[in-house]
Amino acid sequence: MSLMSVTEVAEFLDVQESRVQRLAREHLLIAKDNNANGEPLFDQGDVSKYKELAERLGGL
Repeated sequence: MSLMSVTEVAEFLDVQESRVQRLAREHLLIAKDNNANGEPLFDQGDVSKYKELAERLGGL
């Protein structure tokens, strides 16, 4: 399992970091862990699946 930071997820999804944080708050992306600063870390596989689903539903 490879973990991605909020910044990495934002770059991968091509959205702003605030959008990633909102997705986490709304439980659309589930954080697997937190880094030393308390920021969420996301599983790369989950992020890829979310991106695929969002694209099928009309985009991010």
